[in-house]
Amino acid sequence: MSRAPRTAPSRLVAAVNGGAWTSAARLQIEVLPETVRRPLERTNFAGRTVSLAGGIAAATGALAGVASAGGRPGLAACLAVAPAGALGALDDLTEQPEDRSTKGLRGHLTALSQGKVTTGFLKLSGIGLAGLAAGTVLAGGRGSTSTWRGVVDSVASGALVAGTANLVNLLDLRPGRALKVVGAAALPLAAIPGPGAGVAAGVCGAVAAAAPSDLAESTMLGDTGANALGAALGVALAASPHPAVRWGALGVVVAGTLASERVSFSAVIERTPWLRALDQAGRRSQSAQLPS
Repeated sequence: MSRAPRTAPSRLVAAVNGGAWTSAARLQIEVLPETVRRPLERTNFAGRTVSLAGGIAAATGALAGVASAGGRPGLAACLAVAPAGALGALDDLTEQPEDRSTKGLRGHLTALSQGKVTTGFLKLSGIGLAGLAAGTVLAGGRGSTSTWRGVVDSVASGALVAGTANLVNLLDLRPGRALKVVGAAALPLAAIPGPGAGVAAGVCGAVAAAAPSDLAESTMLGDTGANALGAALGVALAASPHPAVRWGALGVVVAGTLASERVSFSAVIERTPWLRALDQAGRRSQSAQLPS
């Protein structure tokens, strides 16, 4: 009875902070000198020039939003989101041209076996460690992490956080796609009171603020935004008090990641009418997206 009144306002604060900081960060980047903004420009799938400012802004907003959630979930989210965004930025801004063909976990491990450490491998390793730290904080709130059950909980929760960050990044191949998936998953978590509701609300705020420019193809998430939002969503899922929810989410993330090594998400979506309609909703018309 006494907890409910405090929960709803905290979710609202997290959502507002997530959205406000995302918008403010993007506007701040837009007024920077061109010499600073130009290195953030990339060419998207349709040949349009987009800016990584959207991803930097989304990561900033996600961090502000989850920090507002407070408690163990808020702390865990900060431990996961900050490194995920920073390591994503490292990959976005310093990736070498020869590394761009190295994609997926298998590709990075193959490169490592050949004595080549890619920025992508550094990112995956760092996000994995950050996820484990976040998972340990969450598991600690459910009981001692010194027992074998606690250790399993920490590792599984950490894998869920890191795996979700990676999977969201794998989905970020078309305008708005990753944001739609993250928003659809985070919204019910934010609506239902629970340990991860505040974190999920912060994610929703950042997604709502990042979506217009992403769908308009003026900005993109890149690894920076996708990894940060994915890590935050992973914490919201891993904060669930119900083991079935946590293990079910982990199963979906693992299955999706393994599937990405064998099939193209974009090809599957294009072959499935209802998925294609959802994927293209809100985006520029298809004719306008094709380069001349």
